[in-house]
Amino acid sequence: MPEFPTIAHVTLTVRDLGRSVPWYQMLFGAEPVVDPATVPFRRVVWLVNDQTVIGLHEFPELADTLLFNERRLGLDHLAFGCRDRADLERWQARLEELGIAHGGIVDADYGSALPFRDPDNIALEFFAPPS
Repeated sequence: MPEFPTIAHVTLTVRDLGRSVPWYQMLFGAEPVVDPATVPFRRVVWLVNDQTVIGLHEFPELADTLLFNERRLGLDHLAFGCRDRADLERWQARLEELGIAHGGIVDADYGSALPFRDPDNIALEFFAPPS
């Protein structure tokens, strides 16, 4: 069996690109690399490192307008990998600098996480393996 590949990209559906793009732009510290007019939806994409692409989609008609809830079928959360807990502490300081609310660093046997949410309540986190 071949080695399982890394995740190449993740695309999140948002209610309003006009609100979400500046928020993610602030979080990533970068401009989007792709912002094409796509039918039947709009798409914005960032290359956040040399292997990972994060995209946002806005559809003209959503199935519903409820805020994200990880207890529904589908995505639970999206985690960004960090080297170690010290890296998490730097991200915690950065989130505070940006005014992004977070849940503080949570340590567990399998690693440490720093949870936060985007404007549509999508659960995000920075995660570091145990040291």
